[in-house]
Amino acid sequence: MFPIRDHNPSGRTPYVTWTLIAANVAIFLGYWLTMRSDTHLTWFFMQWGLVPARIANGEGLMTFVTSMFLHGGWMHLAGNMLFLWIFGDNLEDGMGHRGFLAFYLACGVAAGLLQYAAGPGSTAPMIGASGAIAGVMGGYLLLFPKAKVDVLIIIVIFFRVLTIPAWVVLAVWFGLQTFSGFGDQAGADGVAYWAHVGGFISGLVLALPLWLRRGGTGYWAANRGEPPHPDAVYSRSSVPVVRRRR
Repeated sequence: MFPIRDHNPSGRTPYVTWTLIAANVAIFLGYWLTMRSDTHLTWFFMQWGLVPARIANGEGLMTFVTSMFLHGGWMHLAGNMLFLWIFGDNLEDGMGHRGFLAFYLACGVAAGLLQYAAGPGSTAPMIGASGAIAGVMGGYLLLFPKAKVDVLIIIVIFFRVLTIPAWVVLAVWFGLQTFSGFGDQAGADGVAYWAHVGGFISGLVLALPLWLRRGGTGYWAANRGEPPHPDAVYSRSSVPVVRRRR
């Protein structure tokens, strides 16, 4: 199940979202295309990824930030950037450019802290923007629980795009991360599930001030949980960029 777009157009140009995507892609290409061996790549991730055992020794505190901009492969990068592209612009619209950047980085740090707390002796480097992006998803859930999201369903050879409420997509995703985190205590999957959980919860919490300024539960009631503007309408053959209709 892959979200491919939402029907929630943004009212301002998401410069920070675009910049974060560009930075992640540029950094990935910078090391992925120049590292000559797996040994060099592993050393690079150990230096700039978040290694809980190093943090426990008081080393590498900057990796709470640097690890957010590293990815382990093309699909890892593409999946994270897709989620940021879908959900980031609407939070940037509401929080403003600087506010959204601070929110994104804070969610990433919170994600790293929970992953560290879950296994402070681990020597496996945590890399990826998914903790920060999980925070974006948490904030989106709070603000637009019933926004329409197009999801690509793949079952063997069956392909179908369905439009479902954001809360279903995001709640299922969060539930899978939490369940997987409890089921993978040894870290055998190589996925930082607790970083995803920590980022998502921090996103919910850090988006509360914006939600309250908009009226809290009254904001939900007034719009029935949907965005307070017309939906984007897509043709069946393309995925256009749609501006908010006034």
